[in-house]
Amino acid sequence: MHIAEFLDKTAVTANLEATNKPGVLRELVGLALKTRPDLDPNVLVDTLLAREKLQSTGIGDGYAIPHGKTNAVPTIIACVGRSVAGVDFQSHDGKPTHLFFTLLVPESSHALHLKALARVSRLIRDAGIRQSLLETSSSQALYDIIVAEDARL
Repeated sequence: MHIAEFLDKTAVTANLEATNKPGVLRELVGLALKTRPDLDPNVLVDTLLAREKLQSTGIGDGYAIPHGKTNAVPTIIACVGRSVAGVDFQSHDGKPTHLFFTLLVPESSHALHLKALARVSRLIRDAGIRQSLLETSSSQALYDIIVAEDARL
């Protein structure tokens, strides 16, 4: 499984504008809706917020992987956002979060959920890749780096 199989380039932005966790999640869901406009944004935001209540998906080192399972999606949906300023996402290291990789997965797709999380985690753990993603100037470049680096892994 490669990230390009579930990440559409229209669901990537290099310029998140939100300044808090709920705002970031709403903005990320807005990206997901670019690929699936038929979905209910409130259900998707609620899915991500419910997961955040269990434990923050802010990993640390400037990135987070908000994710959740819901019957509202027929297949895995991913979106990626970058906040230049950074957001307090209650990350494990207490530092601002700049990179957000979001996954919404059907409730019945446990194995797919784990595979997608593992793939994204493997990519974003690499400090060099994170730095490239932080330094890029456009959403298209952000997508291109993700796809190219993931193919290399």
